[in-house]
Amino acid sequence: MFKKIAADALGLSDIGVVVPKEDYDKTDADDFILHEIDEKIYFLIKTKADEYCFTNRAIIHVDGESAMSKKRLLRRYDYSMYSITDVFLETAGTIDLDVEIKFTIGNSPLSIDIHKRFIDDIKDLYKALHAISYEQKHNAYKLEVAEKSLNIASSSLGRIGNDNISPASSFKEITSFANKWMIEHKDKYKKEDFSHIFDLYMNN
Repeated sequence: MFKKIAADALGLSDIGVVVPKEDYDKTDADDFILHEIDEKIYFLIKTKADEYCFTNRAIIHVDGESAMSKKRLLRRYDYSMYSITDVFLETAGTIDLDVEIKFTIGNSPLSIDIHKRFIDDIKDLYKALHAISYEQKHNAYKLEVAEKSLNIASSSLGRIGNDNISPASSFKEITSFANKWMIEHKDKYKKEDFSHIFDLYMNN
């Protein structure tokens, strides 16, 4: 325990710091932001080996093998493809120098230690991630309801039948409508941009 305390005090442990906005361009993660589609960084945590970048469209993890290695593995988790779940914030104890934020993105659990002097910033990040998680879960439910409604309507239409329409023509119309319906609802409920949440909770 005493070795850990000494290491933290000397800055030798892998405790992260929150990177100020004016220094985003000095990080590795900034090189992978999709500026072409108006992606922007809202929050960035840097440890000795890793960077955790939170944008309006994705979480970008620049994974370093070690503080001494120049090798980096880039992982990108787009919100439209990966859901955020199990968001937790562990505050610091009396002798702890760090707070910890934990969450799962897709099937990948992440746990990030940050120096406790950034606790107010981390609280804002926690609120934003929790809000995104809630909205994603709510939208997933709405999409499921839409799919079930389409299946019920399709089955009912098939049972009614129409002597004036050939089976091939009927199938084509139903398929075309179902395809359009699902694309519209997927675009509506599989959100790509969560700027509105970050703007609400993050102090820029």
